Amino acid sequence: MKKSTKILNLLLALSLLLVVACGKNNKTPTQSNEVTVYSPLFPDAINSVVNGFTDKTGIKVNLVVAGTGELLKRIQAESENPLGDVIFGGGAESLNSYKEYFTPYKSINHNNIAPLFRDSQDKWFGFAVLPMVMIYNTDLVTKEEAPTSWNDLIDPKWNGKIAMASPVKSGSSYTITATLLTAFGKDSEAGYDFIKKFITNLDGKILGGSSAVPKGVVDKEYYIGLTLESSAVKYKNAGGHIEIVYPSEGTSVVADGAALIKGSENQENAKLFLDYVGSKEVQEALATKFNIRGVRTDVALPKGLGPISDIKLLDYDFDWASNSKKEILKRWKNIVSGKE
Repeated sequence: MKKSTKILNLLLALSLLLVVACGKNNKTPTQSNEVTVYSPLFPDAINSVVNGFTDKTGIKVNLVVAGTGELLKRIQAESENPLGDVIFGGGAESLNSYKEYFTPYKSINHNNIAPLFRDSQDKWFGFAVLPMVMIYNTDLVTKEEAPTSWNDLIDPKWNGKIAMASPVKSGSSYTITATLLTAFGKDSEAGYDFIKKFITNLDGKILGGSSAVPKGVVDKEYYIGLTLESSAVKYKNAGGHIEIVYPSEGTSVVADGAALIKGSENQENAKLFLDYVGSKEVQEALATKFNIRGVRTDVALPKGLGPISDIKLLDYDFDWASNSKKEILKRWKNIVSGKE
């Protein structure tokens, strides 16, 4: 009898352990009233969207701001235990190169976003269209001597006077680097020969973040800079003494993207945030307040900006830029460090 009791107790104990173990493995995330958003965007735009989302939904947004490269590496490092729920911002080709860490999500705005600006697997979607441009300070550079082409960037007269952020840290600077390679020969060494001359002309002055580029030009720390159209327009409309140049060789236009981080704790709140980001309300606000071109087909262009069709475009290979990112950044770092 005692033996039977012991066996019964042992079986009950084992059953309890199995229940607990199964409960841990099939743990259902508790739904909070928060969402953690990783973003490389400039503060005014981020805060406008975040505050609007909280006012509309009552959901608190925990915001982490850093460069695109830093945030993507953080998402990769946290993949076993994600701390973020959404990445909001960053060049689409940069997001695409890390899309194994994102969960497919087809937002309620899916059909209003042109196919060119969303992933075919719905791992990310674009919310802004970003032409890459050059700018110059009109107090330091006359219109006659201002650069008109990417090739002008290697003119010795601009040595140490060019503002450029590291493509290792900045998504937009990575797009600019891939754009330069495209303009001068991405399928041969000609593109990297240009990059070597360009880096030499930077004279060791490589900025840590893309936001420092237009600010540096406006503050007269640099004569010219390479940046996003939206950032340039923001400073110009605020009274900054700058002019915008669309390079004669052509430029690239890549979407700024957003994505749902795989395995994150607040998936439902994250989906609501992504729906809000792509909404007509937010797209119109980005256009009117921050001169950012939206991706929706039913939103007007920002004031003072012409259609994309007015800008000469390079044949920018999005898939190449995404798939080659590790190699391009490796070679950039080798060139900067003098290894090649």
